[in-house]
Amino acid sequence: MNNRSQVWKFFSSVQLAIFTLSAISLTSIIGTIVPQDRSFAFYVEEYGEVTARFFQVLDIPDMYTSWWFLTLLGLLSANLIVCSIDRFPLAWKQVTLDQTSLSKDRLEKMAYTHVIRNASSTLATTLENALKKGGWKIAKKETKDGVITAAQKYGWSRTGVYIVHASILVIFAGAIVGHFFGFKGSVLIPETKDTDKVYASKTQAPLALGFTVRCDKFDIEFYDNGMPKEYTSRLTVLENGKEVLVKDIEVNHPLQYRGMTFYQSSYEGYRDFLITLTSTTDKSTKTFIAPFQQQIKWEGKDITMGIVNAEALRDRVVRMKVWIKSSQNQPITIMVDPQKPYSLEENGLPYTVSVKQMYATGLQVAKDPGVVLVYIGCFLMMVGLYIAFFMSHRRIWILTSTGESTDLLIAGTTNKNKLGFEKTFTELLQSITNTNG
Repeated sequence: MNNRSQVWKFFSSVQLAIFTLSAISLTSIIGTIVPQDRSFAFYVEEYGEVTARFFQVLDIPDMYTSWWFLTLLGLLSANLIVCSIDRFPLAWKQVTLDQTSLSKDRLEKMAYTHVIRNASSTLATTLENALKKGGWKIAKKETKDGVITAAQKYGWSRTGVYIVHASILVIFAGAIVGHFFGFKGSVLIPETKDTDKVYASKTQAPLALGFTVRCDKFDIEFYDNGMPKEYTSRLTVLENGKEVLVKDIEVNHPLQYRGMTFYQSSYEGYRDFLITLTSTTDKSTKTFIAPFQQQIKWEGKDITMGIVNAEALRDRVVRMKVWIKSSQNQPITIMVDPQKPYSLEENGLPYTVSVKQMYATGLQVAKDPGVVLVYIGCFLMMVGLYIAFFMSHRRIWILTSTGESTDLLIAGTTNKNKLGFEKTFTELLQSITNTNG
C-alpha cells in the first residue's frame, strides 16, 4: 500500500511536471535547430560522422516520434491525469460547498472582515439585493449565530487549471490520431494527367487516395531574371470517372477534399509541349502532348504537327517554332510565344493554335483526422488559461445578529486576485456606509 502511495505521489508531484515540461521545451529547441527527416549523408556532411551517428542513436533526425520524446509526453500526460484526479475533488468541493454552514468564529478569522453595529433592519436586505444585481449567487440560512447570507461568484473558475490539463490531453490525443490514422505524402502530376495515389514522405510507399486527382493546367510566372514568381495548378477531383470538384491552387491556398489537403509545393518543367488547337467554327478545343522534335498526328483530322525548335532561358522555354501540316495544305512553320493564340485561317486551317511548355505540378498531400481534436484542445486551452489567470472564486458572507441591537458581520475571501477583490470589498463597504449613514 505504501509503495502504491509513493507511486501515486510521484506521478501527481509538481516536480515531475516541471521536469517533463522543461525537458520537452529544451529538446524541442534541438528539434527546431537540427533539420528533421534528412538522410544520414546529410547529417554527416553538416555535422560530421561522429555527431551524425550520435544523432542516429538518439533518433534526433526523427525526434518528435522518438521513443524518449514520446516517453516524456507520456510522463506529462500521466502527471496531468493523476494530478487532476488527486486535486480536482477538493476544488469541486469548494465550488459545491454549502457556504451557509460556516460558523461566526471562522468568518471573523477571514482576511476581509467588517462589523457594523446598530445597523438598520433593512441594511442586510439592501446589501443582498445589491449582490444579486451584481451577478452573485445567493444562499441564506438561519443559524444559532443569526441569519447568514452567503454570496459567491465565479465558483466554477476553480476548474480553469483542470480545463488546461484536459486541453493538453486532447491535443495529445489529436496528435496520436493523426500519427496512426493520417499520413504525409507527395506526388508529381504532369499536366493533363491524373493519379489515384500519392507516395509516403518517409518510405515512398504508394498510398491510395480513394479518388482521382487530375492536373488540368499549370501556369507559372517568372521574374525578369528567370526566377519563378508564382505558380498555380488547376486540379480536378474525380469520383468513379465523374468530376466532383475543380479548384485552382497556389502556395498557401490548397485544395481540401475528404479530409485530405493538397498543397502546391513545387513544379518540374519537361521537354514536352502542349499544343492546343481551337476550332474557329464551333470553338471546340483539342490538346496534344508533343515531345520535342517529334511529329504527332491528329487522327481523323489528318493533321500532323510538332515542335521543331525552341528558345530557352534557364529551364523555361520562352519561344517555340511549331510545324503544322494537313493533307490539303502546305506545311506551316511559325514562331510562337507561350500560350499566345495564333490564327491558322490564312493558311487554310480553321483553327487557332497555342503552345506551352509542359509542366508537372508538385503536390504535398496531408491527411490528419486528429486536427479537429487539436483545434478543440487549443480552444479549451485558451478558455482554461483565461479562467485560470483572469477569474477568481469570490465569496462574501453577511451574518446578521439580533439582540439588543442589529449587528452585521461582513466577511469575504477569494482564491486569487486579492487586490481586485479588496477593491470590490471596499466599494461594497462604502456603499453600505452611505446607506446606513
